[in-house]
Amino acid sequence: MIYVWFLTCFWFSLSFSQQYYDETLCSSGVNKPGTRYTCRSSRNPCETFLVYRVHDEFRTIARISSLFSIDSDILVSINDNVTASSQVLETGHEVLVPVLCSCTGEFSQANLTYRVTENAALSEIACGVFEGLVKSIALAEENRLAENDNVVSGTLLRVPLRCACPDDHLSGGDHGVKFLITYPFVERDDTLKLGKKFNVSVEEIWKANHMDPTPTVYPNTTVLVPLKDKPFINFNIPVSDPPAPQFLPTMPVEKRARFSQLKKLYIAASAIGFCLILAVLLACGLYIKALKMFKAENFRSWTHRVSSFNLSSTPRSCPFSGPPTRSSTNSCLSPDFLVGIKYSLCNYSMEELKRATKNFSQDAKISSSVYRGVMDNGEVMIKQMKFEGTRRVIDVHSKINHVNVVKLHGVCYGEDDFSWSYLVFELPSSGSLRDCLSASSAALHWLRRTQIAFDIATGLHYLHHSVVPAYTHLNVSSKNVFLTSTWRAKIAIFEKECGSSKSPCGGVGAAKEDIFAFGVVLLELVSGREAVDDGELLSESMRFLGGGCNEGGCFDQLRKFVDPCLKDDYPLAEALCLAVLAGSCVEDDPLHRPSMDDVLKVLARMV
Repeated sequence: MIYVWFLTCFWFSLSFSQQYYDETLCSSGVNKPGTRYTCRSSRNPCETFLVYRVHDEFRTIARISSLFSIDSDILVSINDNVTASSQVLETGHEVLVPVLCSCTGEFSQANLTYRVTENAALSEIACGVFEGLVKSIALAEENRLAENDNVVSGTLLRVPLRCACPDDHLSGGDHGVKFLITYPFVERDDTLKLGKKFNVSVEEIWKANHMDPTPTVYPNTTVLVPLKDKPFINFNIPVSDPPAPQFLPTMPVEKRARFSQLKKLYIAASAIGFCLILAVLLACGLYIKALKMFKAENFRSWTHRVSSFNLSSTPRSCPFSGPPTRSSTNSCLSPDFLVGIKYSLCNYSMEELKRATKNFSQDAKISSSVYRGVMDNGEVMIKQMKFEGTRRVIDVHSKINHVNVVKLHGVCYGEDDFSWSYLVFELPSSGSLRDCLSASSAALHWLRRTQIAFDIATGLHYLHHSVVPAYTHLNVSSKNVFLTSTWRAKIAIFEKECGSSKSPCGGVGAAKEDIFAFGVVLLELVSGREAVDDGELLSESMRFLGGGCNEGGCFDQLRKFVDPCLKDDYPLAEALCLAVLAGSCVEDDPLHRPSMDDVLKVLARMV
């Protein structure tokens, strides 16, 4: 049943999407997403615009208006840089043409009729007369013709011009899109130039057309430009070249002298390239040598600091070096232990920790054994734990360096009782995820919640797959996730509680426990409520994920389950996706839970 919900979720998410960009040639016989725009908006029909370029056959507004069956005065009033319908325009000049876009069957199109003036192929009409605003295969399908058919003079064709209406998602909220302008590309066009021409961000163009960042575009293909107001073309942007002719230019035969010049040019380029390669290799050698010298110098400096630390350390008993003696000046940090600590781990005194926490006052207490303090002009988190746990945590942190894991700064041992010690961690400024959710802060809006979920999953994926040997957290909760000032999530690794786990430390079973705990955190992110021991949050979420209600009723229950602080300002499809993903993570059978790879693939679609 969970997989059925996943399919429903992704279908619903696609309904919020706009159209696809078809990069195939205008004359191509291939049907792809974007060959004909599909009906995905409840606003059909709608008034919109398309861009048409002046060429030899259509040089005036009067000729263009007759082609599109529009009053020429309307075209003159829309295009501010045109003064009269009889004005002869420069080749390549772009003209805005208003059209009525409506649904015909499953396709969104502006319906037009065109009477052929002379015998021509369908590709000449689609790609020449209409400049790619319709593909030849769509023209053939609309008129029930074969794609390679020639059309005789006087034939009346139905022309389905590509157009689309903005859906409710784009037209509402902060988007406010009113028009999707159909724009045909020509040679040397790109989305960056197009964004400047219509004063719209290039990212919005990519999103409206399902494009990858910095895409490659092709002549006689179309793209939709999302606009929040009536279109206005900025002609200060260099005008694109007119449509290319439908034939290839001939090239004269090169003379032998020309061949000789090219041969000399190739030889010179080869010599220059060889010299550049030698220079790069030499630079790499010098860099490696300098890096080795730098590391050696750092190692000598670190050795000196460790020696100084051992000589100046306060004499005290070491828990793992035998009974104390009055003459002992050895530090409690043995050489083996220093290897695990690495070079950057600081050793703090109890006096420093007491000053940082105001003598471990109740005001500084975060939880039963965690305190907030200020050290070196920055906030830190001080965790009290047994000495054996301290060594395990230091060993883990010595192998970890990740942006989504809270960093360990230093360690301190008790003055009187060496069975207890303190670890000093960084403290992200926004506090724990649980505190932020309980505070019902409006700053924790939906986009930040999905980013937090992705950050936690990224950190767990790193621990499961990039640390050698693989590390399982076994204590994932909203109280152990902390948020930075920019609302990015970090997982705190305090101590692995293997004794309370149903699975052994490490292995697939332990990783599945992390995934279960991650699912609980996801449910807290969606609902804003804390997961309690009696399983109330899990049981409530399972009511609408278990399949015991119809589709409409499940959406109503989902809305009731979502955190009221969001005030319906969230995509319902994404909320459903997150809830279904959480439900799969908390499956009773660990084998039915997804892996962190699967979790990341789902969350990557939302951030």
